Amino acid sequence: MEVALVAVGTHGDVLPFIALGHRLRGRGHGVTLAAPAPFEAMARRAGLAFQPLGTAAEYEAVIARPELWHPRWGFRPMFDFALRVAETTCLWLGATRARGVEQIVIASPLAWGARLAQELYDLPSATLHVMPFLIESRSDPPRLPGLPLPRILPAALRAWLNQGADTVAVGPFTLPPLNALRARLGLDPITRLRHWWNSPTRMLLMFPDWYAAPQADWPAQAVQLGFPLVDRFGDVPAMPPELAAFLAAGDAPLVFTYGSAMRQGAAFFETALAVCRRMGRRGVLLAPQDGQIPKPLPPGIIHLPYAPLSALLPRSAALIHHGGVGTVAQALAAGIPQLVVPVAFDHFDEGRRLKDRTLGATVSRRAFRPARATRVLNRLLTDPAVARACAEARARMAGSPDAILAACDWVEDLATRRSARPRSENDVAARWQEAGPERVPRKRPA
Repeated sequence: MEVALVAVGTHGDVLPFIALGHRLRGRGHGVTLAAPAPFEAMARRAGLAFQPLGTAAEYEAVIARPELWHPRWGFRPMFDFALRVAETTCLWLGATRARGVEQIVIASPLAWGARLAQELYDLPSATLHVMPFLIESRSDPPRLPGLPLPRILPAALRAWLNQGADTVAVGPFTLPPLNALRARLGLDPITRLRHWWNSPTRMLLMFPDWYAAPQADWPAQAVQLGFPLVDRFGDVPAMPPELAAFLAAGDAPLVFTYGSAMRQGAAFFETALAVCRRMGRRGVLLAPQDGQIPKPLPPGIIHLPYAPLSALLPRSAALIHHGGVGTVAQALAAGIPQLVVPVAFDHFDEGRRLKDRTLGATVSRRAFRPARATRVLNRLLTDPAVARACAEARARMAGSPDAILAACDWVEDLATRRSARPRSENDVAARWQEAGPERVPRKRPA
């Protein structure tokens, strides 16, 4: 079969799609990844055809915006990018179908063009979620950034307040332009973005039930799998030699990272140096830009733009990071404690889940200062309950089925169900002819 993978986001959002595409290609399927332009090299290395969504400069402009890391307004730059690439994505998928290519589409929640194409061209599609934060529930509502509701409040009340915040903050910014695009495409308006972006056919939830327990009010089409450990598909596939030499030269270090897209992490890494000095620990600083790292670095501290966490973290003492779900999963697999300094998006929710399971702690950006961070890390590194919880998490991760392999099975199941369904006479060709020649996309997959 032919599979179109459509992912909008940063490394944590896109790498699971690259891993899924690599595995599907190994099973004999044709795969094209549509993603922001900077991920082309990673996709090509995995053997995937690539369709850029926007340019590298446009993507860099989004992640360089300081408001991207605001707890309440951080969604706006990424949602704006998702909207800008939605129509061309939709038309690219429609053009492929009009040429007679039967595609299965697997898309991220921000891949709005794929959802539009599913409605317009009747494409068999699934939404792939990598974080529980985006799954609404009245019995177990996620913790929203910028809305620190106390846990003493009833879950239903917290869910109602979450929905109100969604209506006030997200709807007025996102729905008018999205519905204007839908009107141009001949589609009815929508009222709830977080309902609409889920495919009604299938949702693949890439996190295990022991980390996010399934809820009775989750969508019926949701299938819960497990964490995808996919860092080998990132910027570099293996541990850099200088890092391997550093690890062999001394005790297990503390690892500090603030995410692949962070461009305003200077204060975080300054505190990291002070924490290492206070604790007498070596440190590894991971940041894609030198400008965030103090210079010169003292002995016992090393900086790299990127390193595969699956190779680094098992040889480390603890991980201090922003709280991205992909980073969380790697530390769970390594069995080390985590200190989360949340910024935006799902970071606050992931930090809460780690704290609830005695796997780590959270400290706000404002409170992340050398003395406070040192006290918290000393507790995490010496608490037997934390050590037991981390060892149990490592054992769970080691004994879990391969989540990417399971996702491949569900993708193939979607294709089987599609092939068994009678084709409608009012199919894609007619819808495409109605759209007119101006709907022909300017770019095709490489």
